[in-house]
Amino acid sequence: MPLTPFSLDTSPEIEYLQVEGWRRMSPDQKAATVSALTAAAIAMAVAGVADRHPRDTERMRRYRLAEVLHGPELARKACGHLLEPT
Repeated sequence: MPLTPFSLDTSPEIEYLQVEGWRRMSPDQKAATVSALTAAAIAMAVAGVADRHPRDTERMRRYRLAEVLHGPELARKACGHLLEPT
């Protein structure tokens, strides 16, 4: 049974090399890679919020980031206090 490619814009040969590289990584290396990718994704989300809402206060940006990361319902429950005036 053929494997489904991870990415449609990567050749099977390169994808094979990527997977082999992942297999050779230690658990610590894999965790560090995932942590770095997560930090990069959050940084991009923060930049996107700031770009879309340049006049927002820092508190409002933090709330909007919570919406992006966790959805509106959970953001309201967990971070609704950020919407209150200080």
